[in-house]
Amino acid sequence: MPIALALASSLVWGVADFLGGLFTRRTAVSAVTVVSQTAGFAALLVWLAARGFSVGGASFAFGLLGGIGGGLGLAAFYKALAVGTMSIVSPVAACGAVVPFALALARGERPSVWAVGGAILALVGAILASASEGRAAGDRRLGALLAGAAALAIGLFVYFLGLGGKHGDPFSALLGARVGSLSLLVVGALAFRAPIAPRRELLPAIALVGLLDSTANALFVFASRGGYLSVVSVLGSLYPVVTLLAAHLFLSERITRMQCGGVALALLGVCVVAGTS
Repeated sequence: MPIALALASSLVWGVADFLGGLFTRRTAVSAVTVVSQTAGFAALLVWLAARGFSVGGASFAFGLLGGIGGGLGLAAFYKALAVGTMSIVSPVAACGAVVPFALALARGERPSVWAVGGAILALVGAILASASEGRAAGDRRLGALLAGAAALAIGLFVYFLGLGGKHGDPFSALLGARVGSLSLLVVGALAFRAPIAPRRELLPAIALVGLLDSTANALFVFASRGGYLSVVSVLGSLYPVVTLLAAHLFLSERITRMQCGGVALALLGVCVVAGTS
């Protein structure tokens, strides 16, 4: 079950990223991020109210730390795409899965050798699948630095969100993550005077992105409760593969041989993990 939940979170995260990317072509990034995060926050509040609104302090704190990392990572990733070279930015940012994987192993998790090997295969496959042949002009050094910062921040988001789910109430961790990311994004938008209101006709669709993102977060939190965080964090980070395939199917974007090999390697890694867990 943890393996299935982690893969489901990757699927939903990938769909949310694909839709979010579409909408950022039609309105400001700040508007997409703030509105989507607000929609997810509202859904969590409704759910928490229905169950009595009890919030666990430790889980909320872990989620809050993760949410701050998630907000920083999102901002750094989009900025990296704006100023850097896609062929460098995407693979570097996809390395974020290394962070929770390494931290969980350092804290004493000991999954089987086969599970670790499968997770590493899946991680390498996700990095290759996210690679692009694009050679857009831009400041490669700044783009790479920002992509590295995004990878670290998003990796910390995944790690602390998983800790919150593993060591306490999962919904408290989800609430903390949303409070952290939304607060950071709103403050940033206000500080830089960025627009936070999208075009009216896009509002329902952007809100759907936030609901999908919250659903993916929830799936991952429950996956971390029952499985090794080192393994489920990698499986939950396969969303670049989903986004790549969606872009190919719906936007007719070309998939390179390297990307095809990355998808195949990621799927092989998933099969190894599933067969040994």
